[in-house]
Formats: sequence, C-alpha cells, structure tokens
Amino acid sequence: MRFNKFLVLFSIISFMMFLGSSSSFAKKPLKIGSFLAVTGPASFLGDPELKTLQMYIEEINAKGGVDGHKIEFVHYDTKGKAKEAKNFVNRLIKKDRVDVIIGGTTSGNTLAVIDIVQRAKVPFISLAGSIKIVEPVKKWVFKTPHTDKMAAQKIFEDMKKRGITKIALITGNGGFDKSGRAQCLALAPKYGIKIVADEQYNNSDTDMTTQLTKIRATDAQAILNFGFGKAPAIVAKNAKQLGIKLPIYESHGVASKKFIELAGDAANGIRLPAAALIVADQLPDTDPQKSVLLSYKKKFEAKYGPVSTFGGHAYDALFIVVNAVKRAGVIDRAKIRDEIEKTKGFVGTGGVFNMSPTDHLGLGLDAFKMIEIQNGKWKLLY
Repeated sequence: MRFNKFLVLFSIISFMMFLGSSSSFAKKPLKIGSFLAVTGPASFLGDPELKTLQMYIEEINAKGGVDGHKIEFVHYDTKGKAKEAKNFVNRLIKKDRVDVIIGGTTSGNTLAVIDIVQRAKVPFISLAGSIKIVEPVKKWVFKTPHTDKMAAQKIFEDMKKRGITKIALITGNGGFDKSGRAQCLALAPKYGIKIVADEQYNNSDTDMTTQLTKIRATDAQAILNFGFGKAPAIVAKNAKQLGIKLPIYESHGVASKKFIELAGDAANGIRLPAAALIVADQLPDTDPQKSVLLSYKKKFEAKYGPVSTFGGHAYDALFIVVNAVKRAGVIDRAKIRDEIEKTKGFVGTGGVFNMSPTDHLGLGLDAFKMIEIQNGKWKLLY
C-alpha cells in the first residue's frame, strides 16, 4: 500500500518536473509596442493602422508566432498629441520593455519621439510621411509611407505633363503639412513651376474661403493643397463654392475614402499621388504587388470595411519586422535593427522595399501611383 502511494507521489512529482522543464523550452516572446492616433483629428489614419496590426498579430500567433516566438502587442492611443506620444514611447521602452516600436501615426508625433528611441536604441518603424523622419538617416529609425518629398515630385511631374507652370500652394499647420510645404517650395523651381500664392490655415479651421479668394485673384493655373485630416476636404468644398475651376492637387495625406465622403462632389477631378492599394483591382496582373494588395484588401474589408493606405503602412511595418526577426534568429534589438536595414525585395502595400544603411525607407518614386477621383471613386492614371 505504501509502495503504491509512493508510486503515485513519484508520478505526480515527475509530471510537475516535466511541466516545469517543458516550459523552459517556450521561446521568448517578441514584444511589439505601438503608439497611434486611434482617436482625435487623425483617427482616420490611426484607426485602420491599429486594426491592421491587431488582425495580423492575431493571425501570426494563431499559427505559432514568428518562428515560435509569440507576439506580445502593447498599444497606446496618443489622440494625435505629441506630448502623449513622448509619454507612451517612454512607457513602451522603460516599463513594457518592447523589442520594436511601430507607430507615430502623424509626422508631428513621430518627430517628437525620435530622440527618445535613438537614445534607448530601440528599432522604430514610423507610419508617418515627413521626409525629416529618415533624412538624414537615424540609426534606429525607419518608415514605410512614401515621403512628402516624393509626393511633391510626383505632383510636379504630372503638372509638367499638363503644361502647368504657375500654381497656388495652400497648407495646414501640422508637422506633415509644414514639411510638405517646405518640399514644395524647394522643388517647384526644378520643375519649372512658379508658386504665385502661398497660403496657410490652421488644421482646426472650418472655412478657408479667405485664403482661396486670394488665390482666385492670382494667375495660378492649379492649386496644390498639402495636408491631411478634415481640412483638405474643406478646401475642396470652399473652392467649388467660390466657383474656382482650377485643377486641384492633394498629397497622399488624403488617400482615404473618408476624404471623398467629406468633400462630396467637390472631390471629383482632384488628383493625388498614392500607394497602389486604393486602386489594387486596376493594376495589371503582372504587377508584383497586386496579389499582396488584393489579399490585404479582402481580409481587412471582410472584418472592418473600406481599406485605406494608412492601414497598409502598418501592414508593411509589421511584416518588415517579422521578416527581420526570422533572419535575425533571435529576439535582440540590435540584431533586429540590422536586419530591418537589410530588407530587400519585400513586396508590401506601399511598393517593393529595398532598404540600406543610407535609405531607411527603401521605396522609389515609381512606388507612387497618380490617382484622380472620378464620380466619387479612385481612378488609376499611371
């Protein structure tokens, strides 16, 4: 009897020891942190970014993680405020001890935290547009969206094709807007384009007729509005109300169905450079991005509704990290950073990424498509 009790006790102890030893084989989790503007003025950018990250992280974990490393995801909502961005990034680094950070919905939020991630030596992939994020190159900072410089170049190329040589520039007061304005002023002369008006507004303004009335009095042949959020839609509507017939260009900051909804009929005829995602079904079958884009679009829309290029930026960032971790073979900040920098031939929603020590974006101008809004829908021009 005592012998049987001993066997039972021995079996229990052995089983517990087995459980303890087997748990030691569990791989270290990959901790990804994010700070996004899920609510507030930039929510139409941050909301699809967060949904994209959550959707794919859930899917990756369901399949066993990244080479056995389950992803632990920590997210904070900045509401688009730079001060909150700083607080949350410090928390992600010091308290949550994340291995990688994906976020910075807006350029202002991203630029506010660059010094923090640089000092902490944490790989960071931004989802914002300003070229200042990656030029000059910062060792620990990368980004996935096309830059404001690229947007200005694509727009000016199109204007040149149409014989437009004089334009009116109107921009907001956000970080993205200001950076875009600077790029437009610097690049216009190189394309033989003269800026005959340079108007500005606050992103919280609800009427831009004063600025547009001044523009109407010039000899501008087109209007270029560099901004994001609700303001560009107000510019478009006010221009129509004033009877301004000039072609209007926008930046990739409005590449969301929300812009068309807000601008209504005033959106028709507007041109902008954008990632191929919003015109995925219009791409030729030979385009290497098409299958990736349609797959993401189908998955996102089945769960959340209309896709936007902003969620696509989060998709690109996440899988650039995932692939870097696979190549690194270990959860180590420095090694992951090195592998992110070695990203080559990654087919994402923004284009085919080829990063290097001198290029922490890795996209060429050909990754941008020129789009026109026709009858409330996106139309691929080239």
